Amino acid sequence: MARPQFTQWDLLTRFARNRGALVGAIVILLVALLAIVAPLLFPADPLRIVGAPELWPGEDPDFPLGTDSLGRDILAMIVHGARATLLIGLAASAVATLIGVTVGAVAGYFGGWVDEVAMRAAELFQTIPNLIFVLTIVVILGSTLENIVIAIGIVSWTSIARMTRAEFLALRDREFVQACRAMGMGNWRIIAGEVLPNALPPVIVLSSLVVAGAILFESAVSFLGLGDPNVATWGRLVGDGRLLIRSSWYICAIPGVAIMVTVLCLNLIGDGLNDALNPKLRDR
Repeated sequence: MARPQFTQWDLLTRFARNRGALVGAIVILLVALLAIVAPLLFPADPLRIVGAPELWPGEDPDFPLGTDSLGRDILAMIVHGARATLLIGLAASAVATLIGVTVGAVAGYFGGWVDEVAMRAAELFQTIPNLIFVLTIVVILGSTLENIVIAIGIVSWTSIARMTRAEFLALRDREFVQACRAMGMGNWRIIAGEVLPNALPPVIVLSSLVVAGAILFESAVSFLGLGDPNVATWGRLVGDGRLLIRSSWYICAIPGVAIMVTVLCLNLIGDGLNDALNPKLRDR
């Protein structure tokens, strides 16, 4: 039979029992709120020069977090960078989830040669180091925000595909699926309407972790100077300050801490989602 259904309140209650996940969710909501109000707080271009270069945090009240080597406001770039960083993480996770769920569902449900081809393709992607693959795609397609999202999504789908495949293999011969076949339902209708909803909980948890990985990928790409030159991101700010780490280390440290905290909170949220959605943990 299908997995038992739980109300949204039940899931929220189970999620809230994990204090780390709750703290992580609050922090991510604050970061998201900061990203939403960024145009109101700093309506001008965050990449414009506004003051003397390399002002330390607290040195000038007009620039609470100081300025970088060109005299740009670090606080403005942090706030606007939250928008770009979260957008890249969520969009790349959506791309990876769409590809991974599609491949994994087809492979797990139909099996046979379809499964073999899909899994060999996944293994082919896994043999290439992810960061090198991302950098190669960005170099070929160009350093734009959209291309970075596509590149990260392309290299991040394999784990989601394997998870989805495993869930479909466990569910495809259950009684409720056999009943659907006996009623004359088509394969695609069974996949999308019956099996997939029951296979999604662990996939959702994994997708939340892909967001964190996507943020790290984007930071690495921007750190190496291949990010979108027209967009302020945390990774770009770290990259811009890497040559001044001995004299003005705060330029790297501030966005670095922002990245670390955000990724940590996303991982905590993933743990909380696992506690809420994993049927083996629901009775604890």
